[in-house]
Amino acid sequence: MKASLTNRSLPSSGLDRWIYALKPDSWPKLLVPTLFGQVLGAVSVGALDVIAVVWGLGFTLAGLGFIVLLNDWGDRQVDTIKRAMFPDGCSPKTIPDQILSVRAVGAAGVVFGVATVLVTIGSEVVLGRRWALEAGVGCMALFAAYTLPPIRLNYRGGGELLEMLGVGVALPIYNVYLQAGLIAPQVWSWVIGFAFLSFGSGIASGLSDEQSDRQGGKRTFASVFGNRVARRSTEVCVLLGAVCWCVGAVVAPAAVPFWVVVPAVAILGWRFIAMQRVSAQAVTNAFEAQGRYKHSLHKAIWHSTMAVALLLWVDMIL
Repeated sequence: MKASLTNRSLPSSGLDRWIYALKPDSWPKLLVPTLFGQVLGAVSVGALDVIAVVWGLGFTLAGLGFIVLLNDWGDRQVDTIKRAMFPDGCSPKTIPDQILSVRAVGAAGVVFGVATVLVTIGSEVVLGRRWALEAGVGCMALFAAYTLPPIRLNYRGGGELLEMLGVGVALPIYNVYLQAGLIAPQVWSWVIGFAFLSFGSGIASGLSDEQSDRQGGKRTFASVFGNRVARRSTEVCVLLGAVCWCVGAVVAPAAVPFWVVVPAVAILGWRFIAMQRVSAQAVTNAFEAQGRYKHSLHKAIWHSTMAVALLLWVDMIL
């Protein structure tokens, strides 16, 4: 989508502005690992607790507001640089384009953060999960360390690894715990592969910001190593995720059934081919091609992971 700085490109009503700022198109990035973890937890104990699912979704939805808004607040300077460099090459930015004020974004992010903590307390009380508060705050700390001072790991280098740990490991494992009350060893056979997929997603997220991040002092994989290396690394991560699931089916077939792995890996392979078709076009500043590349990547991750969750759940209830 091309956008300019004209008012026609901006959401008009107050509600539309808040919805835009919360970036609903990106929500599956956290909702998928949430549901994935819930199903893994249910499978490990042989039953699905719907109340635990509700609390898990509450944690993720409140956390989404916390992460998205405070990430925009923390990235406002580099977002301003990108808007100035590419006025017609990116979508409107929440703070630079005055969709919302700096104060409103920061305050709302804090409110969502408080709400997230309250959800962890509620989970601890209602579900009887002794470590729900501490583990939930730990998840929040990982996400906060990504952009917020004093750590700001995405500016120092290593933000993609932090995303791998936060989205790929901590969030699904936290939901395993909420659902089951324990973390069974067999869930790792699935989570390790998903962690590699999340690492690839983290690397690819910096493709469209390569030059503006470099100018703004943000040390992402793309801004440090360049577009081509970032794309190749993303693709390697997708392959590693698939390999991990296949190895799991051989090493621990009871936990990683072959008949579940095959369709999931087939989806990854299908979407990987789509990524390859557009990869050569997704060079530096080729924003539309990069968008198609990342769209195929996200579909690969989300669809394959939800296929695993659905098939494991069906196997459990039959």
